[in-house]
Amino acid sequence: MQQGKDTILLVQSTDAALAASGLVIGHLTENSYSIENEIIDEQTKFGRIVGYGQNSESFEFTAFSQSDDPGQKAVLDAIKNKKQLKIWEVDINLNANGKHDSVFGYVIVESVEKSSPQDNFVEISATVQVIGQTQEGEIEPLPAEVIDFARYGFEAPGTSTGEFPDQELAPVTP
Repeated sequence: MQQGKDTILLVQSTDAALAASGLVIGHLTENSYSIENEIIDEQTKFGRIVGYGQNSESFEFTAFSQSDDPGQKAVLDAIKNKKQLKIWEVDINLNANGKHDSVFGYVIVESVEKSSPQDNFVEISATVQVIGQTQEGEIEPLPAEVIDFARYGFEAPGTSTGEFPDQELAPVTP
């Protein structure tokens, strides 16, 4: 069974160089993917005709804001400069093929909101709309530091010192 904490988002600018890495949206607290269908509804002399229209897909996410997070910056840059992004919703658990199940799409950023409550961390929320339709597929195993960033693994006593790190993430190649 997949758990919400096992899903991360990667983004990449569409003008990134060939073979450039994807960027993890860091400090993700929640994300969602939705697909909706416009219903065609017409009345005729013989009754109602109902049919499927165009699909509409979107991704939404909320994360604790960090000004130097490359993934968050990519989303902000995209909306400010009216640029497209590529997005991957990735299950960090490996499937039977030893890869990560993923949903991929080209998107435009519809909205970004930054909230600054007085008693909590600053959050950034965004909605991105899919151009065309998403595609399901697999990506190669992610680097260990990405998985560790999403959730830390077992540690034997005495193998490290200090508190849980606030890690900087290197870009990843989807």
